[in-house]
Amino acid sequence: EGRRQVLGVELANRESHSSWRAFVAGLKQRGLAGVEFVVSDDHPGLRAAIREVLPEAVWQRCYVHFLRNALDYVPRKVDDDCLMELRWFYDRRDLAEVKRDLAQWIAKWQAKYPKLVDWVENNIEETLSFYRLPLPHHKHMKSTNMLERLNQEIKRRTLVVRIFPNPQSCLRLVRALAVEIHENWLEATRYLNMDHLREHKKESLRAL
Repeated sequence: EGRRQVLGVELANRESHSSWRAFVAGLKQRGLAGVEFVVSDDHPGLRAAIREVLPEAVWQRCYVHFLRNALDYVPRKVDDDCLMELRWFYDRRDLAEVKRDLAQWIAKWQAKYPKLVDWVENNIEETLSFYRLPLPHHKHMKSTNMLERLNQEIKRRTLVVRIFPNPQSCLRLVRALAVEIHENWLEATRYLNMDHLREHKKESLRAL
């Protein structure tokens, strides 16, 4: 409880909606249940699959990917504090602080970066779902950083081989690596203290 696990590894020709839907549906068929919160990037196919297969789950758009996307809406060389201030919204204590400071940020930068500000206004809400969780969980649940490190290790190991004789040989290597990482995670310190979440839910009910 509160430990990281690798739930599945599959091959796909591309990150299509159908590929992601088959993967997520496969997890449910194998017994995955009670999913309350999902963190991912903004890939349209993945988003659609999550929405269709896990409609009960709250979706959190990875804030790291969001900040990278923000670079598309500013000049290449930005020498002010605009993007740094945008990054700070993800270190606030609660959503009320974010909304207060976001209004100030919009007023400050609207004239200089109108495209960025409009884009942020239309999309930032998707990156703030983690504020529904208890404060100690924020740093782990606002991005896909944990998964990115896993992906980097997979890339590093597969680049050593370079050419696989067939898809199944690649899948065997990646699955073996996933098992190794999975076992290391189970032996490591708990990633999330679920007592925080249980108490957070109780407090939410008391506030009703």
